[in-house]
Amino acid sequence: MLSMQVWAKKLYKYQDAEGRWYYTDKAPIGKSAQAFQVEVKQLKVEPKQRVWLNKSGTKQQPDYAINNAFFGPIEVEFNFEQQRNVRASPVLPLTRIIRPGVSGILFTVVAVNPAHSWRYTLRYRYTLGDPAAQHNEQAAYYPPFASYRRFPITQAFNGRFSHTNAQSQYAVDFAMPEGSEVHAARAGIVMSLDNDFFKGGVDKKAYMARANSVRILHDDGSMAIYAHLQVERAQVYEGMRVKAGQLIAFSGNTGFSSGPHLHFAVQVNKGMRLVSVPFKFTDIKGRSAVPKAGQVLAGFVVPR
Repeated sequence: MLSMQVWAKKLYKYQDAEGRWYYTDKAPIGKSAQAFQVEVKQLKVEPKQRVWLNKSGTKQQPDYAINNAFFGPIEVEFNFEQQRNVRASPVLPLTRIIRPGVSGILFTVVAVNPAHSWRYTLRYRYTLGDPAAQHNEQAAYYPPFASYRRFPITQAFNGRFSHTNAQSQYAVDFAMPEGSEVHAARAGIVMSLDNDFFKGGVDKKAYMARANSVRILHDDGSMAIYAHLQVERAQVYEGMRVKAGQLIAFSGNTGFSSGPHLHFAVQVNKGMRLVSVPFKFTDIKGRSAVPKAGQVLAGFVVPR
């Protein structure tokens, strides 16, 4: 899976012994790779679409379901954007919790008066996570890097530079050189993975949705986000169960970022709102403390 993702995001250019040029998304192997100069170009990628509507049924009575490609639950809200001589059953707006995969039929659209013309458009929005989840405030979170490393916290809770909205209010930024090992702070399932972005900068509009990241779903329904990771260096795959302390990626400078660092936050769904929640890091002596800006943390050897 990881190799296929890498191939799809690079363009390889090379010439064979007959002078023919090749442009392909697969790296040359064997004699081609050894005998000829190969040019490699990193391709620009768009954010992945992981949620979309599925339409079935008939033209007179279409049914709608949702495809959820995240490896975890989402909350989806449906409504009419335009509505003329139609109604939905159940009535819209409608909110549902969708597990991974394709849902069952969620609603059906029919004409109020079949003898007259009808028209409609739908809109939907979603939030990651189950709103019924309750974050375990006593859960242990280990510093998310190798046990022999030490890194300073440059931004902590309510950081003025970029921790000013609900999703990042209780986030922590570590100043980490690119290529530093990133380890899971807590066990869980890899809910989503972005591994193909290769640029970063402070243009919020251009880079906000273009950070490489690993999102891990914990057993209590909360989610940890590890962001600004290096391109194509994820050590996990979507749907994989990871242990606390396991190597998952390498730090980078992708997305909305003013310099190499790791962004870490714990988030929950608060009724169609993704929000961060306070947490504590556990040190080598088992003591837990709220992270503070300027604090230098040592990586923690996770007990077996």
